[in-house]
Amino acid sequence: MTQDIVEGPDGVARCWWASSTELYSRYHDEEWGRPTRDDRWVFEKLCLEGFQAGLSWLTILNKRENFRAAFANFEVDEVARFNRRSVDRLLKDAGIVRHRGKIESTINNAKRARELQDEFGTLSAFVWQFEPPSKSRPKTMTGAALKKLAKTPESAALSKALKSRGWSFVGPTTMYAFMQAAGIVNDHIPGCAAQKRCASARKKFAVPRSRRA
Repeated sequence: MTQDIVEGPDGVARCWWASSTELYSRYHDEEWGRPTRDDRWVFEKLCLEGFQAGLSWLTILNKRENFRAAFANFEVDEVARFNRRSVDRLLKDAGIVRHRGKIESTINNAKRARELQDEFGTLSAFVWQFEPPSKSRPKTMTGAALKKLAKTPESAALSKALKSRGWSFVGPTTMYAFMQAAGIVNDHIPGCAAQKRCASARKKFAVPRSRRA
């Protein structure tokens, strides 16, 4: 067991960052790094990563169910119909992060997400285009290597592509955090119980293809 891997009270070996709270451990074990093609989930994570900017991810996890209730479970079509009254309502909701810019960004991004769905077939097909080649990844992931991966050329490219289509709160660092969560990259440390599970899931995963391909 290295300092990068921590064994929890349940005997499960996890990446060090997931050991501080039960909520982090559950998120790490069940979600982080698992590839997905679910547009609702992809949109939710893009939005929540934007809300996280300047805050801790634990803050967002603690408020996640409140966010889902406030933003129609992050159903793209529903959020795209939000209006000025919706913004006023959300600014009064103490269960979420009450940041006008981020709230308005989420509504705007829902409209932009619909445009991507029209153009590419699915939102997931668009984001998976930015999966990095395996040769560009660290040969062995360590805690030190992970801490240096705040952003990558691929996350910068995804950020640029989204911004060019009118999205906001989608900077390169935010997009790398999204790519980690969505399993577009597997940043679990070897020896972590989830690392092999996520690697196996990726091998079985059919990358969503754009209708433009």
